[in-house]
Amino acid sequence: MPLAMNREVFITCAVTGSGATQDRSPHVPRSPRQIADSAIAAAKAGAAVVHCHVRDPETGAPSRKLDHYREVTDRIRGAEVDVVLNLTAGMGGDIVFGSTEAPFPVNPAGTDMVGATERMAHVAECLPEICTLDCGTMNFAEADYVMTNTPGMLRAMGGMMTALGVKPEIEAFDTGHLWFAKQLVAEGTLAGPALVQLCMGVPWGAPNDLNTFMAMVNAVPSDWCWSAFSLGRDQMPYVAAAVLAGGNVRVGLEDNLWLGKGQLATNAQLVERAVTIIENMGARVVGPQAVRDRLGLVKRAPQGVTA
Repeated sequence: MPLAMNREVFITCAVTGSGATQDRSPHVPRSPRQIADSAIAAAKAGAAVVHCHVRDPETGAPSRKLDHYREVTDRIRGAEVDVVLNLTAGMGGDIVFGSTEAPFPVNPAGTDMVGATERMAHVAECLPEICTLDCGTMNFAEADYVMTNTPGMLRAMGGMMTALGVKPEIEAFDTGHLWFAKQLVAEGTLAGPALVQLCMGVPWGAPNDLNTFMAMVNAVPSDWCWSAFSLGRDQMPYVAAAVLAGGNVRVGLEDNLWLGKGQLATNAQLVERAVTIIENMGARVVGPQAVRDRLGLVKRAPQGVTA
């Protein structure tokens, strides 16, 4: 196939995630203020989009607390730097089963299953420009953890996103997730053209080899907009791979803690490294307004900034 390099690239920074990384690096932000400050620093470094989860400020454990999302949203929107806000909607679909001989009752440590309306409560409250829609169920890295997103749940959440005027970022961890995403657009649950994030190398989804990556890329409709990422030391190679394949890029501490061997990174440093790679390839890094124009987003005014 001919080279279809993207010459106008936007960077998404995934600021903190929901993985158990909070004790592995002092740079993983926990409190709403830390998360917002790290997102703002990433924006200043060149990220056009910041993708945010929230955490318990004391323990660093993943959280769905509405107050945390509101504070993060207000701080980012009230900052002196412009950036597109992307909030996760992936929380609330986690099952950790019991033993292989007695899977029920499920393990309460890690299990977090709630309905569509509760999973979307912070999106309805904060109205980010983008929120994520993990477009399928999969076995995750941990032995008995299943990320659960049934067709009915995805239709319900996707319909809510469309009604709210929030652009879904379809997170595709395997080819079947893209298949169902196309179905959601075809039936009108989601508006097209869609926005997709190709999530490579997450056990046990799509492996991060280039043949699988190109299979994922080729499954994205030609009029859709997409980005891609991989984990750990493969994060920066996938910056180059995504640009060469015609897409945009995601970096950040949700997916990788390291700038180099023995050197823990900040979000801003990871964005700066991505900017360098993109520009050295002869492409241009575009800002948040270019993303809004491309995706049909409307910037929302801050509602109340926390001091």
